[in-house]
Amino acid sequence: MRTASIVGTQCGAAEALRGEHFDVAVSCLASRTGLPDDAWLVDYQANVQILEAAKEAGIPHMILLSAICVQKPRLAFQHAKLAFEKALKESGLTYSIVRPTAFFKSLSGQIGRVQRGKPFLVFGDGKLTSCKPISDRNLGRYLSECITDPARHNAILPIGGPGPAITPLDQAEALFGLMGEEPRIRRVPVALLDAIIAVLGLLGKVSRKAADKAELARIGRYYATESMLVLDPQTGAYSAHATPSTGSDTLPGHYADIIAGRGSVDLGEHAVFERG
Repeated sequence: MRTASIVGTQCGAAEALRGEHFDVAVSCLASRTGLPDDAWLVDYQANVQILEAAKEAGIPHMILLSAICVQKPRLAFQHAKLAFEKALKESGLTYSIVRPTAFFKSLSGQIGRVQRGKPFLVFGDGKLTSCKPISDRNLGRYLSECITDPARHNAILPIGGPGPAITPLDQAEALFGLMGEEPRIRRVPVALLDAIIAVLGLLGKVSRKAADKAELARIGRYYATESMLVLDPQTGAYSAHATPSTGSDTLPGHYADIIAGRGSVDLGEHAVFERG
């Protein structure tokens, strides 16, 4: 069984695959910012190029790393991801569309500021959202198992990590507990984000830079108010019970490794809280 990771370029399958045979193509592409131009270029168009190359090369199966937030699409990158999911489902290839919950990296942005004596920031009361975070290692194993597990073929697969769903307040308490300190919490009203979005939205009508900042603020608001769990289509409520779990790595364990110097995390676009 051979897997191919095809970079979305203008080259054909012959150049990308060098004439070799592969059984499955795997795409973990995602735009870095989530801004509309980046989203449609990467989350949609680059994946379309991978799909076309896979079809040209006769690869029968494609595994796509998508995101659980597409269940309630309000942002450009979510619509771009859904557009490609649709293209993949209609392609004739066997597909496995994996929609993970929050990554450990996305929940690690405040470790540094807390270590520097600053408070942990939460929106509202810190219980507006919850998720079942998953490690890169556990997610990678789950993706690889999609290759040979028939139950994961031609399926949309939401997946989270082990244990109960946790809120931002739970994350803060776990982090301070590992450091042996009393939690220091600063609550930020969601209305502040609404005000920022409103102002930037008006400025965005005459400034592309302001328009981009407004979209980034909308993305921030979405994650501040929407849980990364399976959405019950009948009730419209998020369900931790309905969100499958996999693996054994836990977020507190990840925090403990970082604090003890046994691990590190490249925050990348998730470094916003580090700068606060």
